[in-house]
Amino acid sequence: MSEFPTLKNDLILRAATGQPTERAPVWIMRQAGRYLPEFREEREKHDFFTICRTPELATLVTLQPINRYDGLLDAAIIFSDILVVPQALGMTVEMLPGKGPNFPEPLVTPADLGKLKDNVDVNQELGYVFDAITMTRKALEGRVPLIGFIGAPWTLMAYMIEGGGSNTLSKAKTWIFKHSKESHELLQKITDVATEFLVGQIKAGAQMVQVFESWGGELSPQDFKTFSLPYLTQIARRVKERLINDNIPLVPMTIFAKGSWYGLESLSQSGYDTISLDWTVDPVYAKTITKGKVTLQGNMDPSVLYGGDDVIRETVRKMLTAFGTNERYIVNLGHGILPTVDPEATKVFLETVHKVGLELNKN
Repeated sequence: MSEFPTLKNDLILRAATGQPTERAPVWIMRQAGRYLPEFREEREKHDFFTICRTPELATLVTLQPINRYDGLLDAAIIFSDILVVPQALGMTVEMLPGKGPNFPEPLVTPADLGKLKDNVDVNQELGYVFDAITMTRKALEGRVPLIGFIGAPWTLMAYMIEGGGSNTLSKAKTWIFKHSKESHELLQKITDVATEFLVGQIKAGAQMVQVFESWGGELSPQDFKTFSLPYLTQIARRVKERLINDNIPLVPMTIFAKGSWYGLESLSQSGYDTISLDWTVDPVYAKTITKGKVTLQGNMDPSVLYGGDDVIRETVRKMLTAFGTNERYIVNLGHGILPTVDPEATKVFLETVHKVGLELNKN
């Protein structure tokens, strides 16, 4: 492993591991993204996946929000995409303007599983992400920790079958109900690659990792327990086992299962240090269910950032008061920041988190 600069701000790592904090740390999902004019400038020059695959460009855009909001963000998250794993498995993924991800040849029938690579060399297929993480970790100069991430198996499976975004996930759900055995085979194949990918990110310098189960809420509670939770739990267990066997320090792990409010108790026992919440989950309910066993992260509705400064400040105050600000809480949005948000509104959000967090901790 590389030598890295000394970390100057470990607030989020302390919060994730249950240590006291002088204020609640904050970062934003998709904080390096289209709402920033400097990011849009890079996108005019480069294709989306070109940025992901070019460590110098990935480092540049990862640092954009850290530089813009100097001292206000408590973590950076590497610029990449959850769909690099299907690419590593041999699938073609395009990012189409105005549409988002597109798979020209999605998985249609179980026979299509034969098109996927059997033995994925993660270093060969995804080494560019590892290089970007190492480069970014050094470029951060210890200002804040760097977060790595993956998409969860069910979410990636759904994309691979649907061929892109979907309002119903009818094709993916047809698989789990009609082709249950093959669905589990696919979920396990994704899990194996995802586990290796996360371990590689940590070895490359990621100081914290998050698993995005973006479509978890599309499953019923029973189907979540069958087609999502076992694989999420397996990833947490196997990553930690690998790190221990390789004498690498463990890093905090976060699970974000959007819409899966019914799974909070199970997720709190699944091996993750932090559970990220979407905006439909009441903080008091979440704290009651999880009983202090995990750190909670979230969960302001991203659309509040359109509401004006006073609404942002009022919402942040209510949220921080409900969650508590001196331990086991990380401030975030309930999902990724939206592309049309004013960067100045984001600054108001971040400044208010700092101000209110310090204020509440003094009282």
